[in-house]
Amino acid sequence: MSAPIFGMQFFRPDDEPVPVLGADFSKVLVIESSADASATEYPIDTPVRISSSDPQAMAALGTGLLADMVKGINAQLSGLNSGADVTVVRVQEGETVLDTAAAIVEVLKGVESIPSAVNATPRIIVAGRTAWRPDLETTNPVIAALETACGKLLAISPVDVDDTSRDNAIDARETMSSERLMPIGVMARVYEGTNLVTRSMAARVAGLFVRVDNENLSKPFNPIANRSILGLAGLSRRIPFSLLDGSTEGQQLLDGEVSIVVPGEVNVDGAVADGGFTFIGTDNATTGELWKQIHQVRGCDYLTVKIMQITRQFLGKKITADLVEAWINSIAFMLRDHKAANDILGYTPQSQMFKASQNSPENIRLGTLKIDIGIEPAPAFKRADHEIRRYRPAVEGLVNEIISRLNSAA
Repeated sequence: MSAPIFGMQFFRPDDEPVPVLGADFSKVLVIESSADASATEYPIDTPVRISSSDPQAMAALGTGLLADMVKGINAQLSGLNSGADVTVVRVQEGETVLDTAAAIVEVLKGVESIPSAVNATPRIIVAGRTAWRPDLETTNPVIAALETACGKLLAISPVDVDDTSRDNAIDARETMSSERLMPIGVMARVYEGTNLVTRSMAARVAGLFVRVDNENLSKPFNPIANRSILGLAGLSRRIPFSLLDGSTEGQQLLDGEVSIVVPGEVNVDGAVADGGFTFIGTDNATTGELWKQIHQVRGCDYLTVKIMQITRQFLGKKITADLVEAWINSIAFMLRDHKAANDILGYTPQSQMFKASQNSPENIRLGTLKIDIGIEPAPAFKRADHEIRRYRPAVEGLVNEIISRLNSAA
């Protein structure tokens, strides 16, 4: 466009900080089999995105494990927001559990293609058959595939493990090494019609993640521990637990980084609730302590996505001081807002993000910039230590009150 000789022009500078909306981390991917699902609505090995509040989509899932997983997610949602954004992949039921697990693994191998197929990126994955193992020395094939698949989507996955005993549950957890997996050592007992059946607890924990996110403006920074699991008739087995006794089986499972669900008890010291069924768990299956709590991983992933959204608006432009300042300010302003909302405890000041030692003239000539961003997520409140002692000033106060009253009477 040529500049007018007589007239006016308008320009929009692109060197200002840019805002971003973030991403919805409550979208769920469910992978399981269903022999009687509608083949038209749910073709085998094809991702289909639905709302769990859509009765027609739910009815087309048929019965059995796949339908139960989506229903279990939906059962956790309360209030006006009563549906989850779920992508379903129906796999072929095999002749053996291993055959079905292999079909689920094949879906997970290509999980990075699912966002483009459904125009949504799932951040919570619920995969079937994770509680099964060929023997006590072998990792479940779906678990092994999830460790890689979750990282491709910046997703996490609550997973069922062997619920038959404490030792078997902890042994199954020992086969994992991922900050994105959350082992759960008890299954759900639910009604299907008039039948009482055992089903996945992991799906219900996935729904709990969605519920807690919804309660916090769809942001994934909050832990889900000490929350009710809804829609249960019972548990696959009762796990002894006390908030006061670290030797109970439930506490031993938590020490082994296996999450649990326990029933409430009325008038029992150490019970986690008076009634219902309560989820207890904060930890993932990583080997270190730095990113042990899974809500911290989700929160960091959320911020990572926002930083991606900011940075892509600056890529391709020429490197100038104005551009770099606007880029860093955009990230710092975003983190400032999350600090103000108590989503995080703090972050690296913007004046310290760009370091000369990390940005040589040679790298800048090649178009490469590096900034150092520290983020401190808030930890979950896991234990309260109380020190209770006698309080002598109260007695001194009593003496003073007596003297005051006697002086008033006189």
